[in-house]
Amino acid sequence: MGSIILQSPALISRAFLFFALCALWAGLPYQVLSKHAGVTRHYKFDIKLQNVTRLCQTKSIVTVNGEFPGPRIIAREGDRLLIKVVNHVQHNLTIHWHGIRQLRSGWADGPAYITQCPIQTGQSYLYNFTVSGQRGTLFWHAHISWLRATLYGPIVILPKKHVPYPFPQPFKEVPIVFGEWWKADTEKIINQALQSGGAPNISDAYTMNGLPGPLHNCSAKDVFKLRVKPGKRYLLRLINAALNDELFFRIANHSLTVVETDAVYVKPFKTDTVLITPGQTTNVLLKAMPHAPNATFVMAAQPYATGPAAFDNTTVTGFLKYEHPKSSNPKAKSPKLPLLRPKLPKFNDTAYSMKFNRKIRSLANAKFPAKVPQKVDRRFFFSVGLGLSPCHGKQTCIGPNNTKLAASVNNVSFVMPNKALLQAHFFNKSKGVYTTDFPSNPPIKFNYTGTPPQNIMVTSGTKVVVLPFNTSVELVMQDTSIIGAESHPLHLHGFNFFIMAQGIGNFDPKKDSAKFNVVDPAERNTIGVPSGGWVVIRFLADNPGVWFMHCHLEVHTSWGLKMAWVVMDGKGRKQRLPPPPSDLPKC
Repeated sequence: MGSIILQSPALISRAFLFFALCALWAGLPYQVLSKHAGVTRHYKFDIKLQNVTRLCQTKSIVTVNGEFPGPRIIAREGDRLLIKVVNHVQHNLTIHWHGIRQLRSGWADGPAYITQCPIQTGQSYLYNFTVSGQRGTLFWHAHISWLRATLYGPIVILPKKHVPYPFPQPFKEVPIVFGEWWKADTEKIINQALQSGGAPNISDAYTMNGLPGPLHNCSAKDVFKLRVKPGKRYLLRLINAALNDELFFRIANHSLTVVETDAVYVKPFKTDTVLITPGQTTNVLLKAMPHAPNATFVMAAQPYATGPAAFDNTTVTGFLKYEHPKSSNPKAKSPKLPLLRPKLPKFNDTAYSMKFNRKIRSLANAKFPAKVPQKVDRRFFFSVGLGLSPCHGKQTCIGPNNTKLAASVNNVSFVMPNKALLQAHFFNKSKGVYTTDFPSNPPIKFNYTGTPPQNIMVTSGTKVVVLPFNTSVELVMQDTSIIGAESHPLHLHGFNFFIMAQGIGNFDPKKDSAKFNVVDPAERNTIGVPSGGWVVIRFLADNPGVWFMHCHLEVHTSWGLKMAWVVMDGKGRKQRLPPPPSDLPKC
């Protein structure tokens, strides 16, 4: 990387010391820039319990460094990150760097039992990876059970030095992270649900940068406030870190310009309302009014929900406040300004969801090309949805004939192994850990969005798809109406993919292939499979390792809506996965 890491300020010159202090003041990790492109940035994540009060009660939550939401990671494109995670709590855990490509660094990806065993109590692990060819907003979160309910924070990747944004330079940049808050312990909630076979209890509130806003009890002061100067432009880095809910977001009387999604620049477009699924990030430009108006503007987010189950139908609010010219009378009180509220789409407005997603297009220019695979080596068709699974042994479940709720891809409900898949693959010890017979198509064809088949039982197993290096993949993901049609935000680790087309109903290859956008499709890492519809993606399997793909609604992941791709090594030295680090946690 060509970087120099500072060991002790006493040992360096005054010039270097001045830079280090500036870097610390700016919130960056302790480092020194070299003449070369990248630097190495060090972070330390101490996982510890912290008492936090929300909604009239205090509870002990799992945090990084006692912060909620967690600390911001800041890097530039080309930088190397060394993040030491030390586990001081009773839960085993891992951290995932959501959306980071992890080129040849799959050991640092983070999903438990996929690329690593969890970090046990009292143990640590150094996540070591380089941010290659990416810039924008991503985020980090725990990737085991439901611990990401409180373990999450932003990742801000700035362009390389002296490289401008391909949109007007903002006056200020502000991360806005949406989360979900339960009064109860989320680990108990999901464990009880898995035991009973039913749906878990819904959350009590959504949060905006950890705060639920004044519509909730005891929350008049728990409000995120965005203070702006008239006429200035702001870049809002929106992140949906909620567990189970897609969200509509809007600011009263202001329009937003979308300039980036999932850390990929897009053709700018204006919108009143942003739709953002769990796992997605969206950068928007907000242009403040030229003169400070006599009003406070509500920023609100509420759910887009399409499934049959109950959902948290509350609204999280924050305030957009304008800075007013200082009064000549220092004792004069600020006048109480009227509160203007935004109108959001209805909770089940799938038409708005489709319309919004179709507006997202890659820049696809000389500087930022859209490298869409034009030829396809392997085609897959995945049905995604819900089903039932039998309860075994002494377990008594609430479903018909002692069954429990399940979720599946091609009718396979994924069973988490007790050893990490990546180690089993790397050391050729897959026997008893996983099988390579994941179906390329649904085992039985049916009217996916019509009347469900009589038998809605799923099968289960730890099955993967094996891909040779550099295989170009086309994947149709089709929602099903079994138990109920529902939008499923699917996240692929290790890759970005291109969204060729999407639609409602059953995918028809003859008719729908003609709609493919091969010129400037959206490039993302997470996409909502439309409720009662389908989406087609393409990606190039140019990253050796084992890569998780799963629904980012945590309840569906818990029920088995997940699978993994094993990408084999290529022939070249830079096409092979290096051996694991010596401190890789053991199961």
